[in-house]
Amino acid sequence: MRLLFAALSLFVSLSLLAGEAELNAAITALQSPDTLLIDVRSAEEFAAGALPGAQRIGHEEIAAQIGTLAPDKDTPIVLYCRSGRRSALAEESLRALGYSNLINAGGYDELKRALESQD
Repeated sequence: MRLLFAALSLFVSLSLLAGEAELNAAITALQSPDTLLIDVRSAEEFAAGALPGAQRIGHEEIAAQIGTLAPDKDTPIVLYCRSGRRSALAEESLRALGYSNLINAGGYDELKRALESQD
């Protein structure tokens, strides 16, 4: 039982560190004017509040629409949604299309706080 608890604790710790690393990478990438910030939430969520400079493309539409914003598959792209699940799906779709410079920044609230702390 202790081994199971220890393994679970390690897994949770590593997941948190990975999320923090992605947030830090997103903040760094967004300092470049070439980086695209894409919100993959619904139109309603986007209208309720979005990060400055973000373009909205729903995660289910991203494969069909990304070429208009980023014809170059090496374009740095930061993706976010509400929790990180839809941005992970969008990242997967873009990788399948050959995009390579992608960061899943996770959830809107976390990314917003991280960006605000940089000011």
